Amino acid sequence: MKEISSELMRSKRKDKIRSLFGKLLTYIFLSLGGITMLVPFLWMISTSLKDPNEVFIVHDIWWRNWIPYKLMWDNYVMALKVVPFIRFYLNSIFVATAVTAGQVFTSSCAAYAFARLRFPGRDKIFFAYLATMMIPGSVTIIPIFVLMRLLGWVDTYKALILPAMFTAYGTFMLRQFFMTLPRDLEDAAKMDGCSLVGIFWRITLPLSKPALATLTTFTFLGNWTSFMWPLLVINKTSLRTLPIGLEYFQSQYTTDWSLLMAGSVMTMLPVVLIFVFNQRFFVEGIKMQGIKG
Repeated sequence: MKEISSELMRSKRKDKIRSLFGKLLTYIFLSLGGITMLVPFLWMISTSLKDPNEVFIVHDIWWRNWIPYKLMWDNYVMALKVVPFIRFYLNSIFVATAVTAGQVFTSSCAAYAFARLRFPGRDKIFFAYLATMMIPGSVTIIPIFVLMRLLGWVDTYKALILPAMFTAYGTFMLRQFFMTLPRDLEDAAKMDGCSLVGIFWRITLPLSKPALATLTTFTFLGNWTSFMWPLLVINKTSLRTLPIGLEYFQSQYTTDWSLLMAGSVMTMLPVVLIFVFNQRFFVEGIKMQGIKG
């Protein structure tokens, strides 16, 4: 009996060692991956604080390439003065916020109809709508531009906001999430006299915060960094967004890398804040999926 118990203890120790070793390798791998992703961001911050003449100087000591001789905080002030950066910033915030709110609203309404309501041809309409995801954006960009020109919306906020307020991806993602919600809650609400709009607003949306937060983050990020569409439909400097505004730091022959990186750092701040704010909803969504599984 003693030999059997000692063997069991040895096997448990070996399993524990293997488990700890596996966790250690996992942490090392994830740490290396995180460092790899942080390096470009750290280089951007370092360059934004350097003198323009110091950007491409290579030092013998490797860490001197990352730490400027003198921290040039004035680069951020100059980035705001050289171009109408604040105007570009406000335009991007307004457009990205409006598009995000519009996409979340239209996608949630359409997803609720496709997931919870019963009407003739529902599934066929949904699959036809879903099939639009197979069409590349470069194919539809010219017809949409022609439509904007015919409507007289070129060089207006309407051209930046309205075409981007509808998305098949958001509808599909929210529909799949809505279908996992228990129908017992809806049945109980109907027995209490709650309308479809009340069920949607008071039950479905509050229970779908993880999916809504995910769609909000992806939509805001996609529109915040959008370059091609604003470049096509906007010619006025006063209506340009940040991705186009950063091009002002580049000319045909030279690029002011310090000011460009300073502008890029300031451009990233809203995206980081949105992600940090919505991160807890991602964790909550993962927990809910684990419980359901």
